[in-house]
Amino acid sequence: MISQADHASSAGGSTDTAPGDDEDGGDVARGVAGYLLGLVLAILLTAASFWVVSSHVIYGPGIPVAILVLAIAQMGIHLVFFLHITTAADNTNNVLALAFGTLIVCLVVFGSLWIMAHLNHNMMPMNELIQQQR
Repeated sequence: MISQADHASSAGGSTDTAPGDDEDGGDVARGVAGYLLGLVLAILLTAASFWVVSSHVIYGPGIPVAILVLAIAQMGIHLVFFLHITTAADNTNNVLALAFGTLIVCLVVFGSLWIMAHLNHNMMPMNELIQQQR
């Protein structure tokens, strides 16, 4: 009987693993090193975000873009090093669950913003509302 790993290696495919994955029952030190590397990178990206805001190296209107780029990079670090999201075939369910969660969060955030914008536009100004109550 051929295992899935043997089938992937015999078919010329390579297995895609994230740092910290323990496919072959490897040693604990290698797994901890992967988590520590992820932690150090996350701390560096957080410190870089604070540095970008507090320094005058980046032009003022470009700061939100720099923060957005650093935030996306940090999300990537968390996905790879801590959640072990890779492009491996056995990771499809994780990626679909992540995509569904992202869709739900986007629907809630942008739906709330849309509702609040329409409420703000359609509400009566405060001075007219007070005059009607008298």
